[in-house]
Amino acid sequence: HMHRMQGRVLSLRHCSSVGSENNPPTPPSAKEDTIFGKIARGEISVDKIYEDDHCVAFPDVNPQAPTHVLIIPKKCISRISEASDDDKDILGNLLLAAKRTAQKLQLDDGYRLVINDGKIGGQTVYHLHVHLLSGRQMR
Repeated sequence: HMHRMQGRVLSLRHCSSVGSENNPPTPPSAKEDTIFGKIARGEISVDKIYEDDHCVAFPDVNPQAPTHVLIIPKKCISRISEASDDDKDILGNLLLAAKRTAQKLQLDDGYRLVINDGKIGGQTVYHLHVHLLSGRQMR
């Protein structure tokens, strides 16, 4: 898996918690760093569509729709099933960031938000993220 982001080639294999939709990774045993952690900290540059103090949004490198953006919290929560009551502000900010990203992209006709959790749920990177999909009729 090689992906090109702003001229930089990244091997996603080096992230301990990356897989594919057909072969999702096993969840990490501890809070291990991921490519999204590096993006959240600004160590890897991406085309930021939206950013605030809590979240950042950028295009998915493997789009499943004409518009496919990922919104991640800057604080690492590995998966939604591991979020705690103390994370409610982060989780609220994540959905508001998704809404603001959609507004910025002028997705006035609508969009879909998706969160995958764990291997069975198809989660491929263990840093919580919301998929924002639009540009085609969702079924």
